[in-house]
Amino acid sequence: MFKQDLLDFSLEQLQDFCTLNELSKFRATQIWRWIYCFGHKSFADMNNIAKATRNSLTQISLISRPEVAEMQESKDGTIKWLIKLKDNSEVETVFIPQDDRGTVCLSSQVGCTLNCTFCHTGTQALVRNLTSSEILGQLMLVMDHLDDWPSGKNNRKVTNVVMMGMGEPLLNFEEVSKAIKIMMSDDGISLSRRRITLSTSGIVPMIEKSGIDLGVNLAISLHAVNDDLRNKLVPINKKYNLENLIDACKNYPVLSNSRRITWEYVMLRGINDTKEDALNLIKLIKGIPSKINLIPFNPWPGSLFQTSTQKNIDIFAKIIMDAGFASPIRKPRGQDIFAACGQLKSETTKIRKSQLNKLVPVHAL
Repeated sequence: MFKQDLLDFSLEQLQDFCTLNELSKFRATQIWRWIYCFGHKSFADMNNIAKATRNSLTQISLISRPEVAEMQESKDGTIKWLIKLKDNSEVETVFIPQDDRGTVCLSSQVGCTLNCTFCHTGTQALVRNLTSSEILGQLMLVMDHLDDWPSGKNNRKVTNVVMMGMGEPLLNFEEVSKAIKIMMSDDGISLSRRRITLSTSGIVPMIEKSGIDLGVNLAISLHAVNDDLRNKLVPINKKYNLENLIDACKNYPVLSNSRRITWEYVMLRGINDTKEDALNLIKLIKGIPSKINLIPFNPWPGSLFQTSTQKNIDIFAKIIMDAGFASPIRKPRGQDIFAACGQLKSETTKIRKSQLNKLVPVHAL
């Protein structure tokens, strides 16, 4: 018998599901809180719901968690999970502990279609988009592992979420948006929109919509300050060039001095790490409230690039900071388990559309 995964539903859809099964909308709110505030995976634990109702829910529905194929812990405390989905596709999820925060890096697609030349994920063909439940499942699995329920408690371990794992979030906007709205729900996981960052390589038409619909922090995978080089490093630039990208960022709806755009800039030796590049970067983002993350390139097997020298990184950073921009040099985390920026990849291969149609959950009631 088919059982409906309740993680597939928004609150409104869960209310419709309950109504369809002769349960009240109030019951849907109770279930929602048990799932997203307390992290319960079993209806048996929902002790303010009648036993007969819990038994009925067990017959027709479930609360899923993805299967862990492998878990690795770095010497610096970073944890990486290789997660196996229902169709045997795999994605990677990372938890990065820091003194003042704990950040979960979530994947939005199996593979990626953008082919950024310095990124390990870009060497894997796009298999498919993740559903909202598969995106949420990654976060909830991390919270399970860290014993981080109930979600609103003091000193929570997971304080931040970044959509910077495998895939391009804005090419799966509907499911990413649905997942993020559930993460921000006051009656659930209750993460502030200021604690969620959506990263994009520059899908310009979706940037404004992200700001209006979600209002989360925006990070741009920039990596070059002219179109000729960015066309090579980030091929989507051929479709949405720097002029279009910068205009979209200037008009990002929640942009302010306290809500800055983060520019991600991977430092590649002899490619984009000169003083001239730093000065041109300043000119490019002039007038945009900004923070610049300088990311020393994280090597992966078969990569063609080298990390910039520490001297060049320091000079680059000083030029940026002297111009008045915050410019932290991101300390690589989880390099020893290939969990650092640009290193995520799974062995999943592309499947036929006819197979995919049988595997992706149907959301319609």
